[in-house]
Amino acid sequence: MLDERKASILRAVVEEYIQTAQPVGSGHVARAPGIAVSPATVRNEMALLEDEGYLAQPHTSAGRVPTEKGYRFFVDSLTGPGRLGTAETQQVRSFFAKAHGELEQMLADTSRLLSSITDYAAVVVAPPHEVATVRSVQLVALSHRVVLEVVVLSNGVVDKRTIELDEDVDEIRLGAASVHLNAHLVGRALGALGTVVPTGDAATDALVQVGLRAAASDGSDPEDVFVGGTARMLASFEAVDTVRQVLTILEQQLVVVSLLRDVLDRGLSVAIGSETGVEPLAECSLVVAPYEVDGDGIGTIGLLGPTRMNYPQALAAVAVVSQRLGTRLSEG
Repeated sequence: MLDERKASILRAVVEEYIQTAQPVGSGHVARAPGIAVSPATVRNEMALLEDEGYLAQPHTSAGRVPTEKGYRFFVDSLTGPGRLGTAETQQVRSFFAKAHGELEQMLADTSRLLSSITDYAAVVVAPPHEVATVRSVQLVALSHRVVLEVVVLSNGVVDKRTIELDEDVDEIRLGAASVHLNAHLVGRALGALGTVVPTGDAATDALVQVGLRAAASDGSDPEDVFVGGTARMLASFEAVDTVRQVLTILEQQLVVVSLLRDVLDRGLSVAIGSETGVEPLAECSLVVAPYEVDGDGIGTIGLLGPTRMNYPQALAAVAVVSQRLGTRLSEG
Protein backbone atom coordinates (compact mmCIF):
# COMPACT_ATOMS: atom_id res chain seq x y z
CA MET A 1 0.00 0.00 0.00
CA LEU A 2 1.15 3.53 -0.77
CA ASP A 3 0.48 6.51 1.46
CA GLU A 4 -1.68 9.26 -0.01
CA ARG A 5 1.24 11.47 -1.03
CA LYS A 6 3.04 8.74 -2.93
CA ALA A 7 -0.24 7.65 -4.51
CA SER A 8 -1.00 11.20 -5.68
CA ILE A 9 2.48 11.62 -7.14
CA LEU A 10 2.27 8.26 -8.92
CA ARG A 11 -1.12 9.15 -10.40
CA ALA A 12 0.27 12.49 -11.60
CA VAL A 13 3.21 10.75 -13.29
CA VAL A 14 0.96 8.21 -15.01
CA GLU A 15 -1.50 10.84 -16.22
CA GLU A 16 1.25 13.04 -17.62
CA TYR A 17 3.05 10.15 -19.29
CA ILE A 18 -0.19 8.96 -20.90
CA GLN A 19 -0.60 12.39 -22.46
CA THR A 20 2.97 13.10 -23.55
CA ALA A 21 4.84 9.76 -23.79
CA GLN A 22 7.82 11.65 -22.32
CA PRO A 23 9.60 10.91 -19.01
CA VAL A 24 8.05 13.03 -16.26
CA GLY A 25 10.21 15.27 -14.05
CA SER A 26 9.65 16.24 -10.43
CA GLY A 27 9.14 19.91 -11.27
CA HIS A 28 6.21 19.13 -13.51
CA VAL A 29 4.65 16.80 -10.93
CA ALA A 30 5.00 19.46 -8.21
CA ARG A 31 2.82 21.79 -10.32
CA ALA A 32 0.11 19.17 -10.85
CA PRO A 33 -3.28 19.66 -9.15
CA GLY A 34 -3.40 18.13 -5.69
CA ILE A 35 0.39 17.97 -5.22
CA ALA A 36 1.06 20.49 -2.46
CA VAL A 37 4.75 19.76 -1.85
CA SER A 38 8.05 21.09 -3.20
CA PRO A 39 9.90 19.65 -6.22
CA ALA A 40 12.58 18.35 -3.83
CA THR A 41 9.99 16.39 -1.86
CA VAL A 42 8.48 15.07 -5.08
CA ARG A 43 11.93 14.04 -6.25
CA ASN A 44 12.53 12.08 -3.05
CA GLU A 45 9.13 10.38 -3.25
CA MET A 46 9.69 9.50 -6.92
CA ALA A 47 13.00 7.88 -5.98
CA LEU A 48 11.20 5.78 -3.38
CA LEU A 49 8.51 4.84 -5.91
CA GLU A 50 11.28 3.74 -8.23
CA ASP A 51 12.83 1.62 -5.49
CA GLU A 52 9.45 -0.01 -4.90
CA GLY A 53 9.02 -0.82 -8.59
CA TYR A 54 6.25 1.64 -9.50
CA LEU A 55 8.44 3.93 -11.61
CA ALA A 56 11.52 3.56 -13.77
CA GLN A 57 14.15 6.04 -14.97
CA PRO A 58 15.13 5.48 -18.62
CA HIS A 59 18.29 7.59 -18.29
CA THR A 60 20.19 9.02 -15.32
CA SER A 61 19.22 12.61 -16.05
CA ALA A 62 15.72 11.85 -17.29
CA GLY A 63 12.43 11.93 -15.48
CA ARG A 64 10.48 8.80 -14.57
CA VAL A 65 8.03 6.62 -16.47
CA PRO A 66 5.45 4.22 -15.01
CA THR A 67 6.22 0.51 -14.82
CA GLU A 68 3.65 -2.25 -15.26
CA LYS A 69 3.25 -2.21 -11.46
CA GLY A 70 2.69 1.54 -11.58
CA TYR A 71 -0.01 1.24 -14.22
CA ARG A 72 -1.69 -1.54 -12.23
CA PHE A 73 -1.84 0.66 -9.12
CA PHE A 74 -3.25 3.51 -11.23
CA VAL A 75 -5.98 1.31 -12.77
CA ASP A 76 -6.90 -0.31 -9.45
CA SER A 77 -7.20 3.11 -7.78
CA LEU A 78 -9.71 4.38 -10.34
CA THR A 79 -13.13 4.83 -8.76
CA GLY A 80 -14.81 3.79 -12.02
CA PRO A 81 -14.62 4.31 -15.76
CA GLY A 82 -14.20 7.87 -16.93
CA ARG A 83 -16.75 9.73 -19.00
CA LEU A 84 -16.83 9.96 -22.74
CA GLY A 85 -16.71 13.43 -24.22
CA THR A 86 -19.85 15.00 -25.62
CA ALA A 87 -18.81 14.36 -29.23
CA GLU A 88 -17.97 10.69 -28.56
CA THR A 89 -21.20 10.13 -26.62
CA GLN A 90 -23.20 11.58 -29.50
CA GLN A 91 -21.26 9.43 -31.98
CA VAL A 92 -22.15 6.27 -30.05
CA ARG A 93 -25.78 7.30 -29.68
CA SER A 94 -26.10 8.09 -33.38
CA PHE A 95 -24.43 4.83 -34.42
CA PHE A 96 -26.75 2.56 -32.43
CA ALA A 97 -29.83 4.55 -33.44
CA LYS A 98 -29.04 3.57 -37.05
CA ALA A 99 -27.53 0.11 -36.45
CA HIS A 100 -29.71 -2.49 -38.13
CA GLY A 101 -29.25 -5.49 -40.35
CA GLU A 102 -27.35 -8.72 -39.93
CA LEU A 103 -25.27 -9.31 -36.81
CA GLU A 104 -21.93 -9.78 -38.58
CA GLN A 105 -22.09 -6.36 -40.23
CA MET A 106 -23.20 -4.69 -37.00
CA LEU A 107 -20.29 -6.19 -35.05
CA ALA A 108 -17.78 -5.19 -37.72
CA ASP A 109 -19.14 -1.65 -37.67
CA THR A 110 -19.07 -1.64 -33.85
CA SER A 111 -15.35 -2.49 -33.86
CA ARG A 112 -14.69 0.47 -36.14
CA LEU A 113 -16.83 2.75 -33.96
CA LEU A 114 -14.96 1.76 -30.80
CA SER A 115 -11.60 2.32 -32.48
CA SER A 116 -12.60 5.70 -33.88
CA ILE A 117 -13.50 7.11 -30.44
CA THR A 118 -10.33 5.82 -28.72
CA ASP A 119 -7.61 5.50 -31.40
CA TYR A 120 -6.86 1.95 -30.22
CA ALA A 121 -7.47 -1.37 -31.94
CA ALA A 122 -10.97 -2.64 -31.14
CA VAL A 123 -11.93 -6.30 -31.03
CA VAL A 124 -15.50 -7.62 -31.03
CA VAL A 125 -16.08 -11.35 -30.58
CA ALA A 126 -19.39 -12.60 -31.94
CA PRO A 127 -21.58 -14.85 -29.80
CA PRO A 128 -21.01 -18.59 -30.38
CA HIS A 129 -23.96 -19.88 -32.36
CA GLU A 130 -24.45 -23.01 -30.28
CA VAL A 131 -25.51 -21.02 -27.19
CA ALA A 132 -28.07 -18.94 -29.12
CA THR A 133 -31.70 -19.96 -29.09
CA VAL A 134 -34.00 -20.13 -32.09
CA ARG A 135 -36.44 -17.25 -32.53
CA SER A 136 -38.01 -18.35 -35.81
CA VAL A 137 -37.59 -20.75 -38.74
CA GLN A 138 -38.88 -20.19 -42.24
CA LEU A 139 -38.67 -22.40 -45.35
CA VAL A 140 -39.02 -20.48 -48.61
CA ALA A 141 -39.17 -22.02 -52.10
CA LEU A 142 -36.55 -20.72 -54.53
CA SER A 143 -37.59 -23.25 -57.20
CA HIS A 144 -39.47 -26.55 -57.29
CA ARG A 145 -36.58 -28.40 -55.67
CA VAL A 146 -34.51 -25.66 -54.01
CA VAL A 147 -35.50 -24.24 -50.62
CA LEU A 148 -34.04 -21.39 -48.58
CA GLU A 149 -34.09 -21.95 -44.82
CA VAL A 150 -33.94 -18.75 -42.75
CA VAL A 151 -33.23 -19.19 -39.03
CA VAL A 152 -33.34 -16.12 -36.78
CA LEU A 153 -31.38 -16.57 -33.53
CA SER A 154 -31.56 -14.83 -30.17
CA ASN A 155 -28.06 -13.38 -30.63
CA GLY A 156 -29.20 -11.44 -33.68
CA VAL A 157 -27.80 -13.82 -36.29
CA VAL A 158 -29.93 -14.44 -39.35
CA ASP A 159 -28.66 -17.75 -40.74
CA LYS A 160 -29.56 -18.67 -44.33
CA ARG A 161 -29.07 -22.10 -45.83
CA THR A 162 -29.90 -23.27 -49.35
CA ILE A 163 -31.29 -26.82 -49.43
CA GLU A 164 -31.58 -28.97 -52.55
CA LEU A 165 -34.41 -31.52 -52.45
CA ASP A 166 -34.81 -34.82 -54.30
CA GLU A 167 -38.45 -34.12 -55.19
CA ASP A 168 -40.63 -31.14 -56.07
CA VAL A 169 -42.27 -29.34 -53.16
CA ASP A 170 -45.25 -26.96 -53.02
CA GLU A 171 -45.85 -23.87 -50.89
CA ILE A 172 -48.53 -25.55 -48.77
CA ARG A 173 -46.21 -28.31 -47.59
CA LEU A 174 -43.37 -25.82 -47.01
CA GLY A 175 -45.72 -23.75 -44.89
CA ALA A 176 -46.76 -26.79 -42.86
CA ALA A 177 -43.13 -27.78 -42.30
CA SER A 178 -42.24 -24.21 -41.23
CA VAL A 179 -45.11 -24.12 -38.73
CA HIS A 180 -44.06 -27.48 -37.26
CA LEU A 181 -40.39 -26.47 -36.99
CA ASN A 182 -41.32 -23.23 -35.23
CA ALA A 183 -43.62 -25.06 -32.83
CA HIS A 184 -40.82 -27.37 -31.71
CA LEU A 185 -37.58 -25.37 -32.15
CA VAL A 186 -38.34 -21.85 -30.93
CA GLY A 187 -36.58 -21.33 -27.61
CA ARG A 188 -34.20 -24.25 -28.06
CA ALA A 189 -30.44 -23.73 -28.12
CA LEU A 190 -29.00 -24.12 -31.60
CA GLY A 191 -26.36 -26.54 -30.33
CA ALA A 192 -29.00 -28.83 -28.79
CA LEU A 193 -31.99 -28.92 -31.10
CA GLY A 194 -32.64 -32.63 -30.53
CA THR A 195 -35.50 -34.29 -32.35
CA VAL A 196 -38.91 -33.16 -33.55
CA VAL A 197 -42.01 -35.28 -33.17
CA PRO A 198 -43.52 -36.33 -36.51
CA THR A 199 -46.63 -34.70 -37.96
CA GLY A 200 -47.98 -37.93 -39.38
CA ASP A 201 -47.62 -36.72 -42.97
CA ALA A 202 -44.59 -38.43 -44.56
CA ALA A 203 -43.80 -35.66 -47.06
CA THR A 204 -44.03 -32.91 -44.43
CA ASP A 205 -41.97 -34.94 -41.98
CA ALA A 206 -39.26 -35.39 -44.62
CA LEU A 207 -39.09 -31.60 -45.07
CA VAL A 208 -39.01 -31.07 -41.31
CA GLN A 209 -36.03 -33.43 -40.96
CA VAL A 210 -34.16 -31.72 -43.80
CA GLY A 211 -34.77 -28.33 -42.17
CA LEU A 212 -33.74 -29.65 -38.75
CA ARG A 213 -30.45 -31.05 -40.07
CA ALA A 214 -29.65 -27.80 -41.89
CA ALA A 215 -30.32 -25.71 -38.77
CA ALA A 216 -28.32 -28.00 -36.49
CA SER A 217 -25.32 -28.01 -38.83
CA ASP A 218 -24.61 -24.36 -37.91
CA GLY A 219 -24.16 -25.09 -34.21
CA SER A 220 -20.46 -25.86 -34.35
CA ASP A 221 -19.30 -22.69 -36.09
CA PRO A 222 -16.44 -20.91 -34.23
CA GLU A 223 -16.88 -17.41 -32.91
CA ASP A 224 -16.18 -14.72 -35.46
CA VAL A 225 -13.76 -11.95 -34.50
CA PHE A 226 -14.01 -8.43 -35.88
CA VAL A 227 -10.99 -6.15 -35.52
CA GLY A 228 -11.10 -2.45 -36.30
CA GLY A 229 -8.54 0.33 -36.22
CA THR A 230 -5.23 -1.55 -36.19
CA ALA A 231 -3.55 1.31 -38.07
CA ARG A 232 -4.65 3.79 -35.38
CA MET A 233 -3.24 1.71 -32.55
CA LEU A 234 0.02 0.74 -34.26
CA ALA A 235 0.96 4.41 -34.63
CA SER A 236 1.58 4.31 -30.85
CA PHE A 237 4.60 2.01 -31.25
CA GLU A 238 7.97 3.08 -32.57
CA ALA A 239 9.61 -0.37 -32.84
CA VAL A 240 8.81 -2.06 -36.13
CA ASP A 241 9.23 -5.49 -34.54
CA THR A 242 6.59 -4.68 -31.92
CA VAL A 243 4.19 -3.58 -34.66
CA ARG A 244 4.78 -6.79 -36.57
CA GLN A 245 4.21 -8.99 -33.52
CA VAL A 246 1.00 -7.20 -32.53
CA LEU A 247 -0.37 -7.51 -36.06
CA THR A 248 0.42 -11.22 -36.07
CA ILE A 249 -1.54 -11.72 -32.85
CA LEU A 250 -4.56 -9.80 -34.15
CA GLU A 251 -4.63 -11.99 -37.26
CA GLN A 252 -4.96 -15.18 -35.17
CA GLN A 253 -8.65 -15.48 -34.44
CA LEU A 254 -8.40 -18.34 -31.94
CA VAL A 255 -5.65 -16.56 -29.98
CA VAL A 256 -7.72 -13.37 -29.75
CA VAL A 257 -10.83 -15.21 -28.54
CA SER A 258 -8.81 -17.17 -25.96
CA LEU A 259 -7.03 -14.01 -24.81
CA LEU A 260 -10.21 -12.05 -24.13
CA ARG A 261 -11.90 -15.02 -22.48
CA ASP A 262 -8.89 -15.68 -20.25
CA VAL A 263 -8.78 -12.06 -19.06
CA LEU A 264 -12.47 -12.14 -18.13
CA ASP A 265 -12.16 -15.56 -16.49
CA ARG A 266 -9.47 -14.12 -14.21
CA GLY A 267 -11.92 -11.45 -13.09
CA LEU A 268 -10.06 -8.64 -14.82
CA SER A 269 -11.38 -5.80 -16.95
CA VAL A 270 -7.84 -4.57 -17.70
CA ALA A 271 -4.76 -6.71 -18.46
CA ILE A 272 -1.47 -4.79 -18.51
CA GLY A 273 1.68 -5.98 -20.27
CA SER A 274 2.68 -9.43 -19.05
CA GLU A 275 -0.78 -9.86 -17.48
CA THR A 276 -2.11 -10.65 -20.96
CA GLY A 277 -0.12 -13.88 -20.86
CA VAL A 278 1.00 -13.31 -24.45
CA GLU A 279 4.67 -12.38 -24.75
CA PRO A 280 4.37 -10.28 -27.96
CA LEU A 281 1.86 -8.08 -26.11
CA ALA A 282 4.32 -7.19 -23.31
CA GLU A 283 4.08 -3.51 -24.30
CA CYS A 284 0.30 -3.55 -24.67
CA SER A 285 -2.74 -3.31 -22.43
CA LEU A 286 -6.15 -4.84 -23.02
CA VAL A 287 -9.49 -3.50 -21.74
CA VAL A 288 -12.36 -5.98 -22.03
CA ALA A 289 -16.04 -6.33 -21.18
CA PRO A 290 -18.81 -8.78 -22.05
CA TYR A 291 -21.97 -7.66 -23.78
CA GLU A 292 -25.27 -9.18 -22.73
CA VAL A 293 -28.59 -10.11 -24.28
CA ASP A 294 -31.48 -10.69 -21.87
CA GLY A 295 -29.03 -10.78 -18.96
CA ASP A 296 -26.70 -13.40 -20.43
CA GLY A 297 -23.13 -12.58 -21.48
CA ILE A 298 -23.00 -13.74 -25.10
CA GLY A 299 -19.95 -11.98 -26.54
CA THR A 300 -16.96 -9.84 -25.71
CA ILE A 301 -15.54 -6.50 -26.80
CA GLY A 302 -12.07 -5.19 -26.10
CA LEU A 303 -9.54 -2.46 -26.76
CA LEU A 304 -5.87 -3.16 -27.40
CA GLY A 305 -3.39 -0.32 -27.07
CA PRO A 306 0.00 0.59 -25.58
CA THR A 307 0.51 0.26 -21.83
CA ARG A 308 0.35 4.06 -21.63
CA MET A 309 -3.23 3.98 -22.93
CA ASN A 310 -5.78 6.39 -21.51
CA TYR A 311 -7.37 3.90 -19.11
CA PRO A 312 -10.30 6.03 -17.87
CA GLN A 313 -11.35 6.81 -21.44
CA ALA A 314 -10.83 3.23 -22.63
CA LEU A 315 -12.87 1.82 -19.74
CA ALA A 316 -15.64 4.35 -20.40
CA ALA A 317 -15.74 3.55 -24.13
CA VAL A 318 -15.86 -0.20 -23.56
CA ALA A 319 -18.54 0.13 -20.87
CA VAL A 320 -20.79 2.38 -22.97
CA VAL A 321 -20.41 0.48 -26.24
CA SER A 322 -20.88 -2.96 -24.64
CA GLN A 323 -24.05 -1.77 -22.91
CA ARG A 324 -25.48 -0.18 -26.07
CA LEU A 325 -24.58 -3.20 -28.21
CA GLY A 326 -26.29 -5.57 -25.79
CA THR A 327 -29.39 -3.38 -25.70
CA ARG A 328 -29.50 -3.20 -29.50
CA LEU A 329 -29.25 -6.98 -29.85
CA SER A 330 -31.89 -7.55 -27.15
CA GLU A 331 -34.29 -5.42 -29.17
CA GLY A 332 -33.76 -7.72 -32.15
